[in-house]
Amino acid sequence: MVRSGVLLVDKPGGMTSHDVVARARKALGTRKIGHAGTLDPMATGLLVLGVEGATRLLTFIVGLDKTYEATIRLGAATDTDDADGEIVMTTDAAAVTDDAIAEHIAPLTGLISQVPSTVSAIKVDGRRAYDLARAGEDVVLKSREVTVSRFDVVATRRGPSAGSGTGVGSGVGDAAVVDLDVVVDCSSGTYIRALARDLGSALGVGGHLTALRRTRIGPFDVNDAVGVDDISEPGLFDPADIATAVLGRLDVTDDEAVDLRHGKRLAGAAARLPASRTAAAVTPNGALVGIVEKRGADVKSAMNMPYQARA
Repeated sequence: MVRSGVLLVDKPGGMTSHDVVARARKALGTRKIGHAGTLDPMATGLLVLGVEGATRLLTFIVGLDKTYEATIRLGAATDTDDADGEIVMTTDAAAVTDDAIAEHIAPLTGLISQVPSTVSAIKVDGRRAYDLARAGEDVVLKSREVTVSRFDVVATRRGPSAGSGTGVGSGVGDAAVVDLDVVVDCSSGTYIRALARDLGSALGVGGHLTALRRTRIGPFDVNDAVGVDDISEPGLFDPADIATAVLGRLDVTDDEAVDLRHGKRLAGAAARLPASRTAAAVTPNGALVGIVEKRGADVKSAMNMPYQARA
């Protein structure tokens, strides 16, 4: 049986996140694989996969902040807010200045209220929004609060064919467009497509996403990921190392590990926790016992990991 661990994968464009999971299941010989957040087929970049018992850690990873590199095309709007959709409006964006772009990015930074893209995985009455939209049904999604801590323009290109979008929405004829290469740091649940849409709308010229790459999830970087053709058991990160990177570490003795697995509290151990109220409990030989939480002055297990001897 494949050992438990976490896999960082650099997803290529044109594949769904489920496609990547399927490739990992085949490569590793197990069905027990999950992911901590999907990427659209047109997007590339970091996927975090949990394998075997480490799937339990995904709940602590999915909500982490993320970093994206993206290209926003101003001068055209699509029905999906990205280049995979049909163009629904074009406007000559030649008059849009750099100052105007900066002025309208500012309100899209910080704690903002965002309406997700209609073609999204959000469930409405038990059905995915994108399924409803593709069936021709009207989809009205509620706004939600998200945090955009960074929204930087790193390059600007202007002209009739300024960018290199690959989808149906990438071409706008002879109309002048403005392509912005941006870097966004944001909270989980932020839709970069919606940022592109809202920026274009605020500028009065329409906007959509032509490229998207996720480069970071919490402490995990795409530079440490493997390609889909290189998925293998040696590429798995140890659960203890992953949990420690996300939550911090509480070193426990072998006897304390047994107590935690039996549901007992560690009296007075809260003083040993890192700054957070939760931490990864790790034995002297480096095995992850589970995730523990503060209970007054004590520490109690919040989630035990299946026992697995560390190699």
